[in-house]
Amino acid sequence: MKLIYHTIFRLSLVLTAILTIWAIFFYITMIDEINDEVDDALEDYSETIIIRALAGEELPSGHIGSNNQYYLTEVSQEYAKSQSDIQYKDSMVYIIEKGETEPARILTTIFRDGQGKYHQLTVSTPSIEKEDLKKSIQLWIIFLYVALLLCIILVSVWVFYRNMRPLYILLHWMDEYQTGKNNTPLRNNTKITEFQKLNDAVVRYTERTEQIFEQQKQFIGNASHEIQTPLAICRNRLEMLMEDDSLSEKQLEELIKTHQTLEYITKLNKSLLLLTKIDNKQFSDTKNLELNTHLKQYIEDYKEVYQYKNIQVNIEETGHFYINMNESLATVLLTNLLKNAFVHNIDEGIIQIIITTDSIIFKNTGIKHPLDREHIFERFYQGNKKEGSTGLGLAIVDSICQLQHLKLQYSFEEEKHCFKISK
Repeated sequence: MKLIYHTIFRLSLVLTAILTIWAIFFYITMIDEINDEVDDALEDYSETIIIRALAGEELPSGHIGSNNQYYLTEVSQEYAKSQSDIQYKDSMVYIIEKGETEPARILTTIFRDGQGKYHQLTVSTPSIEKEDLKKSIQLWIIFLYVALLLCIILVSVWVFYRNMRPLYILLHWMDEYQTGKNNTPLRNNTKITEFQKLNDAVVRYTERTEQIFEQQKQFIGNASHEIQTPLAICRNRLEMLMEDDSLSEKQLEELIKTHQTLEYITKLNKSLLLLTKIDNKQFSDTKNLELNTHLKQYIEDYKEVYQYKNIQVNIEETGHFYINMNESLATVLLTNLLKNAFVHNIDEGIIQIIITTDSIIFKNTGIKHPLDREHIFERFYQGNKKEGSTGLGLAIVDSICQLQHLKLQYSFEEEKHCFKISK
């Protein structure tokens, strides 16, 4: 998950919780204030009635339509003492003029007159307008709550992007950066101290990486030259010694074994150097290649070798496989797969090559059971290793495919070993 999405998610959770608590508290406070105002009006009305009742004055009409109405009844002393002096509640009251019940806010109070008698006064006021007000407040709170939440999130995202812009510029530059190539210098002006330090650190490490990369390339070149030369000299001297007629048969056999060992070391050295170059991405020169033509050319070159085992080679083309890659790597990729299909094949076997626009499949006969899919592309894997093989052929193929972002798959179908390269 990107940092911006992670930040927005957490910010949304926190803001939602805070604003929800605020909205609930605000709503409760507003409703309480509305009830308090209604209760004050009921108290004033009830006090007016009580004062008139105690003074013996004429009381107002008890039923005046949808306005306040009251009921005054005499109660016993026991009942009066069992009730609270004043009570508030929301209930339904019957309005005689309308002939229907409506919600109302009701105040009930008990008082005693000058003769010691107890009276219960019930005063009510319709709460239809109050309910409408509650609903209106509730809707506006929800609207303002959502609008405020969205505004805060949008402002936070804008501020985040503005503040984190140097980081995104740096990440984009690092994505485009390729070791060993001419890269554009980092231009990331910022006044933020932390980003300035980060820019300086990245530039230092890229410069160090370039230095190490050049040192590795120089070491690889030197190693290739320094090791191959003495190996070639040793092989030549052994070949000269083997031409000596004075050697016994046993001595000649030992020299042949030593020569084969040197041949193996030479091939192993070349393969390891090639793997190192691939891992270091030193094959930077690329062009658009059609692998069909190259593959046919290599098959023609190996024609005599295949005839040695009477191996039949069939090519099926349903399209042209194009790829942008280094030509030397393409040669290594195809020749290693062809060599693998030949070396691990049987006499009078079959090599079948299927070429489409998106894939190349190499199928060959060989051992009658599948290979270990988990280890077959590992370096120096020793499963059914043939004499003289370095055990690096398929590892090189796998490294090239990873470098070129190609998929390399192995399967065992119809008693054939299948190696598929696909885009």
